[in-house]
Amino acid sequence: MATKPGILTDWPWTPLGRFKYVILAPWAIHSTYSFIVKDKSERSLSLFLIFPFLLWRMLHNQIWISLSRYWTAKGKNSIVDKSIEFEQVDRESNWDDQILFNGALFYLASKTLTQAESLPLWRTDGVIMTFLLHSGPVEFLYYWLHRALHHHYLYSRYHSHHHSSIATEPITSVIHPFAEHIAYFALFSIPMLTALLTDTASIASIAIYLTYIDFMNNMGHCNHELIPKWLFSIFPPLKYLMYTPSFHSLHHTQFRTNYSLFMPVYDYIYGTTDKSTDELYEISLRREAELPDVVHLTHLTTPESIYHLRLGFASLASKPYTSKWYFSLIWPVTLWSMMLNWLYGRTFIVERYRFNKLKLQSWVIPKYRIQYFLQWQNETINNLIEEAILEAEERGAKILSLGLLNQEEELNRYGALYVERYPKLNVKVVDGSSLAVAVLLNSIPRGTTQVVLRGKLTKVAYALAFNLCQRGITVLTIREDEFLKLNKSFNTNSESNLIFSVSYSQKIWLVGDGLDEEEQLKAPKGTLFIPFSQFPPKKLRKDCYYHSPPAMVTPRSLENMHSCENWFPRRVMNAWRIAGIVHALEGWNEHECGNTMSNIEKVWQASLQHGFQPLLLPTESKC
Repeated sequence: MATKPGILTDWPWTPLGRFKYVILAPWAIHSTYSFIVKDKSERSLSLFLIFPFLLWRMLHNQIWISLSRYWTAKGKNSIVDKSIEFEQVDRESNWDDQILFNGALFYLASKTLTQAESLPLWRTDGVIMTFLLHSGPVEFLYYWLHRALHHHYLYSRYHSHHHSSIATEPITSVIHPFAEHIAYFALFSIPMLTALLTDTASIASIAIYLTYIDFMNNMGHCNHELIPKWLFSIFPPLKYLMYTPSFHSLHHTQFRTNYSLFMPVYDYIYGTTDKSTDELYEISLRREAELPDVVHLTHLTTPESIYHLRLGFASLASKPYTSKWYFSLIWPVTLWSMMLNWLYGRTFIVERYRFNKLKLQSWVIPKYRIQYFLQWQNETINNLIEEAILEAEERGAKILSLGLLNQEEELNRYGALYVERYPKLNVKVVDGSSLAVAVLLNSIPRGTTQVVLRGKLTKVAYALAFNLCQRGITVLTIREDEFLKLNKSFNTNSESNLIFSVSYSQKIWLVGDGLDEEEQLKAPKGTLFIPFSQFPPKKLRKDCYYHSPPAMVTPRSLENMHSCENWFPRRVMNAWRIAGIVHALEGWNEHECGNTMSNIEKVWQASLQHGFQPLLLPTESKC
């Protein structure tokens, strides 16, 4: 929002929320129906193609968003090295408003202008005229409009909204108040209206022109220098005819320089070119990919989780993961991406953070949760993890956190397989189980004397049961096989606090994978379910409480955190992942994998000292 919002700041359909798309529904349905039922001589191809073209513009923008976030995660050729936070993501979540606005105007023009009723597919003279008019009047008028918007009166009421983003993303290009978009569309309509009124317009001239605007807008705000130097060497005047991402980035950091739209010529003519333009361009081209200190290795969960990644839909990634109804509408894309990952997927980087001078990255193994239960997939998954560990070693990382990958002992013995295979590893493999246990121990309400432990027994479950028994808390198991396994693992007198019982009267349940619905329904009213797995149980009870899986709230000094981790709230990170960061901060030169665990109390205190805070217990039931 601008510092002093002026009139026509909000979009007219803002109260509709996500239902705003209904404003185009009558037009889209009517144009499609007319194209199908009318005679061939009466059909209007230009009217029918408006809606598909709007979809193309959305897809085009999304491609830029995903590519930009991938480039930013790598850090190579980055321009502005500042963080993006949730506030910016929320502010830029309505990037599709301008597409709806344009669509409504196109439909209106097709009904009010006789020249727009049935456009030809192509006219060369119209295409040439459109781009000549853009290069002349549009670029010139935009330059002076842009300078006017930086006058303190208009800037405070309108344009400051756009400049709230210092580290830009492609969609930053269209984040303006409604009044600004009216002015911009009036400018960009000059070539299109002129072509229409001179009967030289075509579907191609309009589609190519708007795609060009989208392309240049997205490129200029992607915060990644991608224009090669040789291009300017071949044709030096191009410097005045096409801006670079670094050229426009200076406008967002210096504010009163580099005002031009896509052609810097007017900045050179009127002396508003930033003096550091060429230097920043050179520096950005030479910037190498960032080398991480800590690598967090994770994997995809559900097929739809690909959309929830930071590289996917920004608005979804900024909220806790939930399945959306519209995922069913794009299932062909989901299936295609799943098959591609299954057959050809390679580990890729998705996130880059900064914390107390540490450089943190998240890498994703392109495998889904279900594949970890398929024995024939074990070798492929292990090879991918091994390659990631060796790559982290090559890049000089200090810590590799196994994240979601440490849940299956049968897969790689909680990471011990790789340490044994490469005994001279400099990068330390950390599964984070010690901090996960510490978080769980501190999540149990004070005064608790008995807990039920139910779920697949993992390294965390064994350590949790042992520590609870050591503290004098009775651990009840409701399955005999789990009782026998736990009892066998204890080598002290603590087993006296481990009991096999079919009683369901206890109100504190520590649960993992494998908790079935029948068992959950037998728990008494008011039961608190605390997961020791990274995956939360299905919430079946409205009269019970559900804690999150082991996690902590991150300190505000952790920069560039603008996506939610799976189902966790904003700025919450799972304990397994935090453990890797704490290991690096403390300089602990040891692996934590296999049967090895760090001192639980030491890891807990270190996490608190570095600003990580425990999550509050739930105060009301969730369904």
